[in-house]
Order: sequence, then structure tokens, then C-alpha cells
Amino acid sequence: MPTMPTLVLVGHGMVGQRFLEALAERGLTDTHRVVVLCEEPRPAYDRVQLTSYFSGRTPDELSLTDAGFIARHGIELHLGDPAEHIDRATRTVTARSGLQVTYDTLVLATGSYPFVPPVPGKDATGCFVYRTIEDLLAIEEYAKRRATTGAVVGGGLLGLEAAGALRGLGLATHVVEFAPRLMPVQVDEGGGAALLRTITGMGLSVHTGVGTQEILTGGEDGAVRAMKLSDGSELATDLVVFSAGVRPRDQLARDMGLTVGERGGITVDERCRTSDPAVYAIGECAQAVDGRVYGLVAPGYEMAQTVAASIASQDGQFTGADLSTKLKLLGVDVASFGDAHGAADGCLDVVYSDSRSGTYKKLVVGPEGELLGGILVGDAEAYGTLRALTGSVPPVAPEQLVLPAGAGAPVALGPEALPGDAVICSCHNVTKEAIQAHATLPEVKKCTKAGTGCGSCVKLIGQLLPQSGDKGLCGCFPHTRAELYEIVRVKRIASYAELLDAHGRDGARGGEGCEVCKPAVGSIIASLAPTIGAEGHVLDGEQAALQDTNDHFLANLQKNGSYSVVPRIPGGEVTPEKLIVIGEVARDFGLYTKITGGQRIDLFGARVEQLPLIWARLVDAGFESGHAYGKALRTVKSCVGQTWCRYGVQDSVRMAIDLELRYRGLRAPHKLKSAVSGCGRECAEAQSKDFGVIATANGWNLYVGGNGGATPRHADLLAQDLSDAELIRLIDRFLMFYIRTADRLERTAGWLERIEGGLDHVRDVVVHDSLGLCDELEALMADHVAHYRDEWADTINDPERLERFVSFVNAPDAPDPLVRFVPERDQIKPDLPLLSIGSRPLEGSVTS
Repeated sequence: MPTMPTLVLVGHGMVGQRFLEALAERGLTDTHRVVVLCEEPRPAYDRVQLTSYFSGRTPDELSLTDAGFIARHGIELHLGDPAEHIDRATRTVTARSGLQVTYDTLVLATGSYPFVPPVPGKDATGCFVYRTIEDLLAIEEYAKRRATTGAVVGGGLLGLEAAGALRGLGLATHVVEFAPRLMPVQVDEGGGAALLRTITGMGLSVHTGVGTQEILTGGEDGAVRAMKLSDGSELATDLVVFSAGVRPRDQLARDMGLTVGERGGITVDERCRTSDPAVYAIGECAQAVDGRVYGLVAPGYEMAQTVAASIASQDGQFTGADLSTKLKLLGVDVASFGDAHGAADGCLDVVYSDSRSGTYKKLVVGPEGELLGGILVGDAEAYGTLRALTGSVPPVAPEQLVLPAGAGAPVALGPEALPGDAVICSCHNVTKEAIQAHATLPEVKKCTKAGTGCGSCVKLIGQLLPQSGDKGLCGCFPHTRAELYEIVRVKRIASYAELLDAHGRDGARGGEGCEVCKPAVGSIIASLAPTIGAEGHVLDGEQAALQDTNDHFLANLQKNGSYSVVPRIPGGEVTPEKLIVIGEVARDFGLYTKITGGQRIDLFGARVEQLPLIWARLVDAGFESGHAYGKALRTVKSCVGQTWCRYGVQDSVRMAIDLELRYRGLRAPHKLKSAVSGCGRECAEAQSKDFGVIATANGWNLYVGGNGGATPRHADLLAQDLSDAELIRLIDRFLMFYIRTADRLERTAGWLERIEGGLDHVRDVVVHDSLGLCDELEALMADHVAHYRDEWADTINDPERLERFVSFVNAPDAPDPLVRFVPERDQIKPDLPLLSIGSRPLEGSVTS
């Protein structure tokens, strides 16, 4: 049997992963041995969304790679083991570990590195770059320990993202930009001025037209204490982030004798081949035939497709790319597309500017009326449509495209005006015509990858899809979640199988359902269990088979296969005796212990077989499940209120405890969080919760629809100056109306913005009983309260339920050997060794 040719990919960033996907799409992973050498300790992740780490997204959520893809295609992925030497004569790549691989085809996707100006002190303690997840972790750790003020060198895209991160960490933040305006590459003087007004209004200090001359240090460890600027001034700061642009990582290519551009970048032809026909270069390390080094992900994706096509002997060329971009920086929409600066001869500008709102719009129009490009700051709603129209003559006058509603502009230009060949998703080069060949957004994403890159095209894609199309929950049911809720409630259907057989689609009936509808229906049945006579426990009968992993084991699965244990601590109030029990449990089972943001104690590192033993002790001490694993009420946070605080006007602790005990275990479309503040100083942060309560001198104000997660939203005031009874009655109604009408996995924040009529409609329903539903909503909640039972208390007393808490069915007493820990700061953390992944291991490599 002939040996398969070997393809070595050096680098596993966003472009590298897209290249692997392009290989798999063409079947090349079946005909080639594919070896990937990755410098970072983790597989490819979304560098475009890197800053979202500081707003709650975890590194795992940023990942673009699942182990299933790597293993399924037999890819040999070596993490933390970059290529260090390449011998073109023998076609051999040597990695840092000493691993050697002989290649038939080599693809360089080494990306870029942050440019750090050669100023004295640039390597001092407290100086960082902003490029990788590890950079972010280091900045976060240093800021928490040693910094109150931070400065960012660079006011471009990454610089403003870094500034947003420092601001999010609570640091007083400065931005230093050598150019006379922020984002000089993307926006013009007018756009930069609008951006400056908005950003300084947020409390950031911006210094434009000055450079950094020196980083001044002090103290025993020589840590940063100030920056000296080119105008002679000094800027006091504890932390400096260099974000002054990037440079191509082309040193490997230089060392192996490949041709590079005068200003850097591995020169490639239209097929992305280097000066060696056996070597390709893609992404930020490559200089394309037009002489550009592209620093955006979309051109890199096009290069990845081009090389995969070339290897497969298919047509494909890369001669240049669209540089359009849209992002949200510090909460401000900024976009530029096409010839944004008007470099073409004879072009004209159409400008709309409103300094009060921080809005700036400029369109560049050619001599024949064609739209050449534009800049949008503060309001980028029309970006998708305008970018797709670039190069054509718009069907309306240019000034009508920038005027706001109510200023004489007609109805906004809709997507129907776009030609079929208009590119909607520039990241993956997907046209309107290709998108409209599909019926739903998930189908579009799966089949074309449109909307899976930067995400700026998702709204326009939604507008292009059939608006009157199928709104069913999934392929198994033609009904929405809200409709299924009503069917279950009215017909008292107590099992998933019965619901699927009676109301599923043709072809789905009698089947097993899918991963979308099973947990959704399981949640509906659990929330209505007392009313419809269903099994009340999530681990009983058919209900157990409907649950996600977390509900299946009544615990939160962690990254190394262990679980966390979170007992409920209503209002954050706990007796010394109960606190001692938690400490003893953590000590005896060797668990990592941490105070959560919701006034509870998290115990990490429990093996699945230990969960019943841990909960037996906690239940015996009076604790119950905190439902940290379920789509249910998590916590009702509180301040100390009038009992202790001199500003408190109501007993917030008592109210928080009452609410948490009332709504504990309430299954919902998504997790629910709440808080009660004892006065207007809002120490419990009630306005960032799904339902929040703030004390007044006359009672309580009720806020709803808040979300402090990845997309923060302030809650809206639903009613004010309520008595205790009025407050609880309105919360009962609000929660049951939400559970009844929300979509699957929809937080109250998204539900409130989506539901027709918004807050006014919700107020009419739950306060004024406009639909005559309130008695029914209150009765549903009363059923829940009356029938609540702690899931863990029931589980540890039921031998049948306990049988599921094992790592191996055929060896129930054996622990999972892959669940390992190492010591850190007198506690434990998961032991996650860097492994090479693949079904065809390399000689001398370690594989999982």
C-alpha cells in the first residue's frame, strides 16, 4: 500500500483552523497525513472576539476547534510545540520538542506578532502585549494585584479593545496614539472626532498626536510607574499595554531562504505559493501578489481556501481582498468599507454628523454615482446593506442612505435591493444568492459558514431568509417552545414520547428526538410537573434521558471531567456551623473552594462517584441544591440592608431569602438570577438581573429583563413602591409569563426585547392583567412552590438513582484515571497536560 503524502501546517490560529476545514471539505484529510505544529498551549480560538473574555466568555467558549473534528479527520495536532527549523533540502520540519517530520507539502500560517516600539523600559515589569489568551490572563492577574491605572500604546482597533479590557478591569485608562486621531487606518478626521467624543465621555483619557519616549520604572522590582511622552509630559501608570500594530511572523521563512517582502511578509503568488513550490503561506504572515499583508481574518480565510483548492488540483486564486470591517469598540459601533478615504479620482463625499449623539456617517460616491465606500461611527445599522452595494449605483440618492429616520429619509433601504451576487459574508465570501438557497440561519451557517466569522452579517442574513417560514423549535416539532408549553399544559401531556407522537412532524413521530428539543421539552415538563401530573424528579423515568449532562448528574461538569458542588445559601446568609461543614467537606474530599459572585461557595474537583457522598453530608447539615447546573433560579443576591447598613431603608436580606426559597428549583428556558438592594445605592447590583428589587422608603421597586453576562443589559422598571405581597405577586406573574412564552435558551433580557410590545406589553399583562391570565399564572407558581422538593435530598435516599453516579458502569468503584489535579496556592487545579491529538501518532509524540 503506497504511503500517503504528508502535509505539515505550521501554526494553528483562526486561518490555520479554516485551512484544516477546507482540507476536510475536499476529502484531503483522507488522502494526506496532516500534521499541525501549534505554538500556543491551546487549539485555535476566536482572536477577533478576544476581548469578550473580559465580559464573561471563557477560553473554552472562544475555541474554534473541537476535539471531535481533529480526531475524526485523523489530524495530528501538537500543542505548545512550534516549528523551530525547516530544512528545504530534506523537506524536514524540526519542532521545539525535537520532533522531526518530513513533508511533501508545507503550509506556513505563523500569523503576526505585536509590534513593540523600541523605547527604553519596554520590557519592564508591568508591560504587556495584547495578542493571545495568555496575554489577557497575565494582564488580568497583574491588574488585580498591582494596578489602579493603565495605559495603552496605540489607538487603533486592538488598542481600543485593550483599553476596553483595562476599563473593564476597573483601571483608570489612558490611550496614547501617535497619529492625530484614533483608528487612523479605518476612519477619517470626522469619524475620529466622533469616536473621540464618545470614548472620552466614558471616562477614558485619550492622548493623540504624541508618541511614547520611555517607560519609567521604580521600586525594587523595577515595575512601571509612568510613561514619558514625546511632548515632554509624564503619564503616571502602573501597567502598560503595547498595541501599536502587528508585524508578519516571517522569521522561519527567512531562515529557510524563502523570498520575503521589503517590509516583511512571505511573498506568495496568486495560488499562495512561496518561492519554493512545495511551500505555501497564508494569513498575516503572507504578502499577497498585490503587495499587501492582510491583517484581517477574511482575507486569511480566502487564502486558506485557495491553498486547499490548489492541493486538490482545483481552480482558485487569491489576488486581493475586501478590507471592510465592522466592530463594537467600548460599546461604540465603528465600520468602514470599500474606498473609505476616497482615494479614487473624481469621487465625492456625502457626510452626516451629529456631535451630540456621537454619530458620523460618510459615503464615498464615484463620478457616475456608484457607491465606492464609507465610514460609520456610532450607528452602523446599515453596514451590511451598504457594503454589499459597494461598486454599484444605489437605487436611492446617497444622502438618503445616511440620514437618520425622521430627518427626511425614506424607509431604510432593505436587503431586497441587493443584487444576487452581492457578498453578504465577507469572512467566508458568501453571496446573497447562496444564502437564500437555505431556509434557516442554522442551515446557512452549517452549509455556507456565513455568520460564523466576525458575526457582523448575521442580522442581514436573517433579513434575507423567509420571514414567514418555519418557526418550529427544531426538525422534530413544527411548534415553537411557547406553543409546546401550551400544548403540554392544556393537554396535560406528561412525557416527551407522547408529545412527539401526537405533535411531532411526519417522520419524527415514534423516533428519539434530537439534542435541541429533548432538553427543552424536559424543562417544560419539569416546570409544569405538579399541574400535569408528571414525574417530579429529573432523574426519574423518561425525564432522565431528556437532560443535558449537568442535569443528568445534578452538578456542573468542569473542563477536566470533574464536577462542582454548589449548595444553596439564600441571601448569602450562613451560620458558622454550616460554614464549618462546608469547610470540612472541602477538606475531606480535597476540593477547590471559591466564593462565587452570587454569595455562595463553590466546591470544585468532585469526581462523579463522590457527588452522593458529598451531598449526603451537606444535606445532613441542612443544605440543599443550589441548582448551579440547571436552567433554573441560581441565586438572589443581597446587601445587608437596613439591619446593618446605615443607608438601608428595607430588610433586603429577609426579602432575598424569601424570594430564593420561593423560586428555588423553578425550571425555565434559561438560568435566572436575581438580587435585592436595601437602598438606591444598589450594592447588590439588582439592575443587572433577570428580576431585581430595590428598596425605597415606601416599599420596593421591581426591575425586570436585566443581564450581566456576555451582552449586558440594564433591567427595566416594571412597578414601584410595592408592598411585600404586591412585589411577590408581580414576580410570580412575570416569571410564569416568561416561562410560558420565551424561546428555548432565551434569557429574560432577549425575551423582553423580542416579545411584541416589549416592556409595555409585559406590564399590561402582569400588572394590569390585560389578557386575563394573572390568576392562571399565580396558580402555576403556587403549584411549583407547594410541590418543591430538593433534588439532591431525594437522590441520596434512592438506590436506583444513585446507580448512575459512576465513571465506569462495569467498574462502579473505579475512579476516572483522567481526572487529575495538581496543587496551586494551597489548593488544587485541573491537571491538563499538553497532548498531541490524532489517530496517526508521530514517532516519539504523546497522543491522547
